[in-house]
Amino acid sequence: MREVRLEDLPTLLADVPPDPRVVASGNVATPLELLAAVDKALPAYRLNVLNAQRGIPDRDGVVHETSFVGAGMRRSARLAYVPSRLSLVPTLFGRALPPDVVLLHTSPPRDGKVSLGIEVNVLPAAVEAARARGGLVLAQVNPRMPYTSGDAELPVELVDAAVEVDAPLPEHGGGEPDDASRVIGEHISRLVPDGATLQLGIGAVPDAVLPGLVHRRGLRVWTEMFSDGVLHVDAAGALDADEPLVASFLFGTPELYRWVDRNPRVRMLRTERTNDPGLIADRPSMVSINSALQVDLFGQANASRLQARIYSGFGGQTDFLVGALHSPGGQAFLALRSWHPRADVSTVVPLLEEPATSFQPSAIVTENGLARVWGLTQSEQAREIIDRAAHPKVRDELVEEAHFLGLL
Repeated sequence: MREVRLEDLPTLLADVPPDPRVVASGNVATPLELLAAVDKALPAYRLNVLNAQRGIPDRDGVVHETSFVGAGMRRSARLAYVPSRLSLVPTLFGRALPPDVVLLHTSPPRDGKVSLGIEVNVLPAAVEAARARGGLVLAQVNPRMPYTSGDAELPVELVDAAVEVDAPLPEHGGGEPDDASRVIGEHISRLVPDGATLQLGIGAVPDAVLPGLVHRRGLRVWTEMFSDGVLHVDAAGALDADEPLVASFLFGTPELYRWVDRNPRVRMLRTERTNDPGLIADRPSMVSINSALQVDLFGQANASRLQARIYSGFGGQTDFLVGALHSPGGQAFLALRSWHPRADVSTVVPLLEEPATSFQPSAIVTENGLARVWGLTQSEQAREIIDRAAHPKVRDELVEEAHFLGLL
């Protein structure tokens, strides 16, 4: 790994093939300064980023390619969405989407290694695929990036060149959950036993579940990501101190970044490990909590599309839902408000109008209650969803539609 300046990048990129595929760190770890310099050097390229945030290059000549759409690509006129479970995106890099250039955001070197810090995810697979075909691996080395272990550690020999950029990491401070999220969180937390393994993502509902878990003991974490809420549960003594907290990426406040820095309890793994349904199923009493945009009376969920336009993607929902259902004592919850306040419509519908993201969770949870759907007949499922999850003002209509669909 040799140190270079941003202005040296055009020379480094001179041998890159025309219209290359550039894979960059996603979520809140995108190396924006390095990416901006690469953007200036390449007239046209495909930019592959998971959950890209605002601030990425957006111009003619740049195709936005992803399997999980973030705010930085959501309204892009040049979006190339590649449907895939998150656990299988690494496989895409070795087959259908081979990278020519990989851009990393790392810690400074330590004992011959750099750390990917808060964003491991699909990056190890991208680096391996690029190296296998003679591609280029570049790093933005940031002294503010925490040093995390596990698959986050990368030998410096795998990085061709690095630029040093001292830049603050984006923060996510969360906030107080609204009343609906708080009630949903209470419904779920009551069903989490001591010793359970948690998959907790970002958002109001996961944040609202955690306060109800402070009196549990022996909890474990195996998740795609976690945020500051886990710190409070740990401070209350609810987590098993002998078990590592396993995640693939994370974001939160500076307090979280300081806590994970060189913390031997935090183990950052590559996506094909954290999201492997078989490994998830091996976790004791796995509790998976995911959200949805819409659910129907068949127990199907749409978490990906709005008006036929891709909004996000499968993400890890299908990976964790399947894994949790196969875990001994596992539970997979889909949580959402029963009424969409902006659209002023019910989120519980007779039949999905959009392609389904997943189906057959353990339960669907709204602020109105918890509807068990696994292990019931389809008629019992429909009745549970109507009576316990749907908003009261649409229940009569849903009953009528359920009869029409042959469910009741």
